[in-house]
Amino acid sequence: MRKKSVKRKPPVTRRTKKKASFFSGKVLRFTISSCFIVLFLGLGYHYRNGLAYYFSFKSSKVLQQEAEDKRISDVRNYQVLDKHEGKAIGLDVSEYQGKISWMDVDTLENKYPVHFVFIRATVGSDRLDKQFDDNWLGAKKNKLIRGAYHYYRPNENSIEQAELFIKTVTLRKGDLPPVLDIEKLPENQSVERLKVGLKRWLKKVEEHYKVKPIIYTGERYYDDFLKEEFSDYLFWIANYNFYRENIEEDWLFWQFTEKASVSGIKGNVDVNIYNGDLQQLRFITIE
Repeated sequence: MRKKSVKRKPPVTRRTKKKASFFSGKVLRFTISSCFIVLFLGLGYHYRNGLAYYFSFKSSKVLQQEAEDKRISDVRNYQVLDKHEGKAIGLDVSEYQGKISWMDVDTLENKYPVHFVFIRATVGSDRLDKQFDDNWLGAKKNKLIRGAYHYYRPNENSIEQAELFIKTVTLRKGDLPPVLDIEKLPENQSVERLKVGLKRWLKKVEEHYKVKPIIYTGERYYDDFLKEEFSDYLFWIANYNFYRENIEEDWLFWQFTEKASVSGIKGNVDVNIYNGDLQQLRFITIE
């Protein structure tokens, strides 16, 4: 008898899930990052005393430099003011000085009496200084001779700028003439067109207030662009350089520093010298 051959089933091979390798993708990156963090913290702890010394030293250096700069500014302020003894001293302020305690504004560097203040009223053709109303009234209550100025934007319509100033500022008897502040050159027009705009602003403001405005600018700007063509106007000139020790004869006002301390005002403030005494200053105010 033949034996039946039995077909054997092939052995079943079971697939086993491969375990994630320790050095695969995310695990590897996590491990390396962790090592760097641990190393960084370890080094920081090890050199903690040296790092603390380094940073405190650097901070101390910055503070020392700031103190030295302030000391130098103070020395110059005293020197300039002492050289102009008898002349009227004043400030100019804007919203950048924040809330001013006008009842406390009386002396500069706790020594020199403050006689007058120029207050920014408007900027360009559409912006009012946020503190103008408070400053305008506060200066009057504190019996300071006050004046208002407009910051001129060369690339905006000059008549609109003049109209904004006129709408904002009401000048009274005893106030200083209006001031045009020009500091920048135009971007999209020539210097000649800029001068035309300045003349239009000046003319419109003069027609309204019946008094000739004063022009504020930097000394270089004055020499390069305004001195000849605007010679029939009086100028308020800014120059903070150490070589400048005296006011020029043809300057009505000189802004000689932007780093002075005044009671009632937080932080630094600009200081100006009038080219005359207090009685002469009153003579140029609006009647």
